[in-house]
Amino acid sequence: MEHFDAVVVGGGLLGAASTYYLSRGGARVLLLEKGELNRQASGQNAGSLHFQLEYRMVELGDAIAEQFAVPMPLFLDAQRTWAGLEDELGEPAEVHLGGGLMVAETREEVAVLERKSALERRHGLDTEVITGDEARERAPYLSSAVLAACWCAAEGHANPRLAGPALAAAAVRHGAIVRTRSRVAGLARVGGRWRIAVRDGEPVEADVVVVAAGLWTGEVTAMADALLPIVPRALTMMATARAEPEIEHLVQHAGARLSLKQTQDGNILVGGGWPARLRRRGGVVDVEHRPALRYESITGSAAIAAHVVPSLRRQRVVRIWTGVVGVTPDQVPLLGELHGRPGLYVATGGAGFTLGPTLGRLLSELILTGRSSLPLADYDSVRYGHLIPV
Repeated sequence: MEHFDAVVVGGGLLGAASTYYLSRGGARVLLLEKGELNRQASGQNAGSLHFQLEYRMVELGDAIAEQFAVPMPLFLDAQRTWAGLEDELGEPAEVHLGGGLMVAETREEVAVLERKSALERRHGLDTEVITGDEARERAPYLSSAVLAACWCAAEGHANPRLAGPALAAAAVRHGAIVRTRSRVAGLARVGGRWRIAVRDGEPVEADVVVVAAGLWTGEVTAMADALLPIVPRALTMMATARAEPEIEHLVQHAGARLSLKQTQDGNILVGGGWPARLRRRGGVVDVEHRPALRYESITGSAAIAAHVVPSLRRQRVVRIWTGVVGVTPDQVPLLGELHGRPGLYVATGGAGFTLGPTLGRLLSELILTGRSSLPLADYDSVRYGHLIPV
């Protein structure tokens, strides 16, 4: 039976990052992907690199926002990681860190920005609230209705179709093996190692297994009797035809679902958390098929985007698509060795695209050296201990 130091399950951005950093550190690594690399959420999202607390994190009040600020050290690390990623990998990912603006149109939203920025600064993120006029000096495309904006110079975006494959290609150069269409069918602890059964393939053994399978993470860990509450969120995104360069920044809103940016090719991507409709089969959520569009999400997303950036009214939408991500109930990442399962590690949770390279590196540090460069206690599986029988 073929033996590896580590087997990584999941070929999205986080799985590719874990594979890259483990193989760079000298481990013999096998990546198993049930379909094709980067075909799920990692390649279907809009590529935003959010470091400010997003609308969904501040809309429910200060106490909830404080909880969402707990992972801020991860976001600060992610700023540095993304800034140097293309040079490190020697592969293009179209990383653009031109800064981000979260806009406000009412006095109440301005107050939210001020409280949010104060919280972020306490946690080490450099943000500042500027007036609407100051925002338009930096971003002339913004509507006159914008009263203020929270500015973060480090925000931006990357191309989700390139980032994961770039990490996977770099991993292969370091000796990693990638096998697609290799769905894990079983996990068993045998003689101090993990034996991984692969559907339509030969089983393999590994000292360590890393489960970074996004929405399917809970399905894989359940094979080792570890039940993780990974929740599906179905989202809607749209893209315009190519346009002349205009939008330099990542734009968000303090009181509405909005996230927009312009790609290197000129397309303007609009998202922000507008929901899609999860499909069901026999009363059970069917995550194997793409979620269905919701008309109100399409019209709502287009309306708020065109309101904040009036020039978008002249743009033609050429693509609307849906995707599904897996998040933890508290939307805080889950990272580390599973409680009571030696050698079985997991990496999943919120902000998977922004944090993917950072989470992959921290997990590899933990596996290779027994310690990580940032504390990981807040992301440990112990908070779900009652779901993982010993």
